[in-house]
Amino acid sequence: MNQHERTAFFSFLETAVRQADPEVATALASERRRENEGLELIASENFVSPAVLAAMGSVMTNKYAEGYPATRYYGGCEFVDVVEELARNRAKQLFGCDHANVQPHSGAQANMSVYLATCQPGEVVFGMDLSHGGHLTHGHPLNYSGKTFKVVHYLVRQDTETIDYDALRDLARQHRPKLIVCGASAYPRTIDFKLIADIAHESSSMVMADIAHIAGMVAVGLHPSPVPHCEYVTTTTHKTLRGPRGGMVMCKAELAEALDKAVFPGVQGGPLMHIIAAKAVAFAEALQPVYREYIVELLENAKVLCASLQEFGWRMVSGGTDTHLMLINLGADGISGKKAEDRLGKAGITVNKNTVPFDTRKPYIGSGVRIGTPAVTTRGMGRNEMKTIAKLIDRVLRSEDEAVWAQVKGEVEELARAFPLYGQV
Repeated sequence: MNQHERTAFFSFLETAVRQADPEVATALASERRRENEGLELIASENFVSPAVLAAMGSVMTNKYAEGYPATRYYGGCEFVDVVEELARNRAKQLFGCDHANVQPHSGAQANMSVYLATCQPGEVVFGMDLSHGGHLTHGHPLNYSGKTFKVVHYLVRQDTETIDYDALRDLARQHRPKLIVCGASAYPRTIDFKLIADIAHESSSMVMADIAHIAGMVAVGLHPSPVPHCEYVTTTTHKTLRGPRGGMVMCKAELAEALDKAVFPGVQGGPLMHIIAAKAVAFAEALQPVYREYIVELLENAKVLCASLQEFGWRMVSGGTDTHLMLINLGADGISGKKAEDRLGKAGITVNKNTVPFDTRKPYIGSGVRIGTPAVTTRGMGRNEMKTIAKLIDRVLRSEDEAVWAQVKGEVEELARAFPLYGQV
């Protein structure tokens, strides 16, 4: 789809909404403008293709389809069965797994289904501490996972800010958890899934690997896969996979029946068939050679952006990155993550505040910002643009002057115009 066709496509969609609801149409047009004119550097966000967007807005949103293909509780499911089978089979091909359940509405619900399939309330579960790079659903006390299970968190080493596998082994021998959860939402280094699985199996524990952030790299072989080693693998289908917002669980064949029952009727009712159709489209896109080229470029962009920020004197958590994301540690005496997020936002650069390992600030404030390259790489930006972006970030973070932020915003818009996203606004 060329630039003219993209512009016409989105104008058509927005016109249809405007005729029915001008207020929502205005918000949609404003969001498209924001995405087009700014730099999206939130590591968990990306831009889907027009084909994925079209599938999300398709007639399959009209269909109830409780159950699974060929075993539905509703009639008229012959065509939604086709797309769900396509999504499942493409996921299995993409990740080399025995079984895939594509019905979870989100990564959080994907994780919940694994807990339900494996654990009883009160049993011991391990998860990476949120402030060290983990996720809310890995046992945070305010989340269902932390409220339901006895959670023991493992940490990164203070000297390297990488996972302390030796301490994890000691904890596993001491507590003998039912389930060890690995994977992260703000950890920039390669995770040794095989080692974690070996540690777990020494203590007769099962493993759930949450690869929501790194799924794209795993799919193309540019990050070690947990599939051969872990009983369950969960992921979102957006982020580096560039699909619709949703979740998925993969598991070994002998666990498939228990998993499917945990998803439905365990934690969900009817699946979102329009989203499953969009997942099928995204998986088909990820199976193409050009997608691997995208992931290669995404990783190279992350390394260049990270190194460029370091050249400006910014300290990066763990000293760098092996993935699509990085964390700037602003320091306990520097500006907070919240201030950095707000300041960069005013300059048209979207990031998110984040805690850093051993942070002394509250999570809502944080001492770091998380930055990722999936979205800007999707736009076609490369190494030179990463160096430019690093300069822009540095200028904003070092200045208290709103005039400087405004000047950077103009430069951001100029850069963004050279890489149009969803058609002219």
